Amino acid sequence: MKKTVTPYKDPSSSKKEQVTQMFDEISNQYDVLNRVISLGIDQSWRRKVVKIASDCAPQRVLDIATGTGDLAIALKKTNATEIIGLDISPGMLAVGKDKVKALSLDKTIAMVLGDSEDLNYEDNYFDVVTVAFGVRNFENLEKGLSELFRVLRPQGQLIILETSVPTKFPFKQGYHLYSGFIVPLVGRIFSRDQRAYQYLSDSAAAFPYGDVFNNILRKIGFIEVKDNPQTLGVASIYCATKP
Repeated sequence: MKKTVTPYKDPSSSKKEQVTQMFDEISNQYDVLNRVISLGIDQSWRRKVVKIASDCAPQRVLDIATGTGDLAIALKKTNATEIIGLDISPGMLAVGKDKVKALSLDKTIAMVLGDSEDLNYEDNYFDVVTVAFGVRNFENLEKGLSELFRVLRPQGQLIILETSVPTKFPFKQGYHLYSGFIVPLVGRIFSRDQRAYQYLSDSAAAFPYGDVFNNILRKIGFIEVKDNPQTLGVASIYCATKP
């Protein structure tokens, strides 16, 4: 990334510790605020991720940074027999577990506490790995991506949905106004943790999107790397294959 962006700028704790604390703090408001801030468009992006994953006909799927489990639950449509939703935040997972239980999906979807940069799974285990708005929270981006590469089987598919920045006028200017002012303002009004939504905005602006991120994926070892900008470029879906 361009620079290390952390939620609380506390030199005594790591980015990983701060991100965990942040998501624990906002876990109960996260789903509602996420819908408000994204104007609900994030749901259509997730549906596209599920469609791409379904085309792979996976049996084992890992959803990294699953949060409250929206994408993990949606991935049920792939007909995978094992779906793991993994997150570093116990607070977010608690909300996700309640969702999974309410939908009686306990036998298919497991919500697991874990570190995406140190996965407790054997090599070549998953057919598909997904990440929605999570890779920018990695403390060490390349280490985290290398772990995803490791647990994917050969010819397995990595699908990442992440924020990006529009490049054309006036969408670029509108994006900076919205993400730099509106998003933190909504967070300050509705969340107990005001710094959290400033971090989400700052980390999105600092993330190496587009060709820069594609090249990082290639450096890790992925092939057939491509990105598909969404909604005027405010997000992108990246697809990459393990050789």
